[in-house]
Amino acid sequence: MGASIHIDAEIGEIAETILLPGDPLRAQFIAKNFLTDAVMFNEIRGMFGYTGTCNGRKVSVMGTGMGMPSMAIYAHELITVYGCKNLIRIGSAGSYQEDVHTRDLVMAVASSTDSRFEYTFDLPGHFSPNADFDLMMAAQASALQEKIPMKAGNVASVDVFYDDDTEVWKKWAKMGVLAVEMESAALYMNAARYGAKALTLLTISDNFVTGEKLTPEERETSFTDMIRVALGMLKYI
Repeated sequence: MGASIHIDAEIGEIAETILLPGDPLRAQFIAKNFLTDAVMFNEIRGMFGYTGTCNGRKVSVMGTGMGMPSMAIYAHELITVYGCKNLIRIGSAGSYQEDVHTRDLVMAVASSTDSRFEYTFDLPGHFSPNADFDLMMAAQASALQEKIPMKAGNVASVDVFYDDDTEVWKKWAKMGVLAVEMESAALYMNAARYGAKALTLLTISDNFVTGEKLTPEERETSFTDMIRVALGMLKYI
């Protein structure tokens, strides 16, 4: 057993900067294709995690699964047990805006949510989950360096994928919310509570307005752009 309940790693085996795709197979893909000398540190529940180097910098990557409860468990242990300081979620999202197209890269400046996850912190009001400014600047610099366009704004982190109200997305859209996913709010709240930095980068895989959807092949290509931006951030943090 490792140092925590859900991650089979010893202290020191996970880098201070970690990329967090939802899909553990994407973590495996990144380790094999983008990292040098990658070593697996976790396979509990099939949530593969690896540490290697990229451009001379130590970096880790690990899957988190789907939804805020899963993200919250891993983010909590990564920060409080393993000392991770920069947590960068790289995932997919559905666009709520006509001009946010499939394949677009979106930086989640803030994360609105329908979740009651914040109740655990016993706050006297509602917390506004937001990304770390330094990581946002690093992502912007990396995207410019890689010549990859990136949009930035509010996203919605929701608890339900198959919503009974199929038109509910329009209520978020009218408030200018760019896209929907299921993890960022919990990541941002845990990072805020435990003194870490967090950022979510998202590739748009489908559009609620136009009905566009990426094919599996197109997803792989587009996600590669997002990975390049995320790893390029290492130069600036």
